[in-house]
Amino acid sequence: MRKLVVTEFVSLDGVMEEPTWTMPYWSDEIARFKGAESDESDMLLLGRITYEGFAQAWPTSTDEGADKMNSMPKYVVTTSLDRADWNNSTIIRENVMKEIARLKQQDGGNILVYGSGVLVDSLMEAGLVDQYRLLVYPVVVGSGKRLFKDNRAATLKLASSQNFDTGVVALIYQPA
Repeated sequence: MRKLVVTEFVSLDGVMEEPTWTMPYWSDEIARFKGAESDESDMLLLGRITYEGFAQAWPTSTDEGADKMNSMPKYVVTTSLDRADWNNSTIIRENVMKEIARLKQQDGGNILVYGSGVLVDSLMEAGLVDQYRLLVYPVVVGSGKRLFKDNRAATLKLASSQNFDTGVVALIYQPA
């Protein structure tokens, strides 16, 4: 059975939107952390906005990890896209949570969810998230979409943490 893993870059004030503010903090340590996360996964689950950004960037990328990102199966949750042309992409339009639960029942590595705030909120409400991997950056952005929406309550258990030299902290949580 697969684990559904939400992985996010988050500011100290909880903002996850347009994380260009992460770039000054990027390091080889963080790259290794993200590489290990990718190595444990063999499927992506993305909301439309994140999918469109990734589908624009990854197919032509020469960055380390691009081959894996481009080759692994990708599922995009959307009601507005008619097609998903990025290699190995499938649209989930109906019975979304039931279909995601079915994907989790398959054998294989983790299912990674990057960004995709609206989707993450729905997954959280449905109880489908097995792990939250948060890279918390030492910045206060002030405004933007936050990972956890107003009126969404959850109790999480810290599974592990890791400090990086740049001041970023990895916090790995599981639902309690």
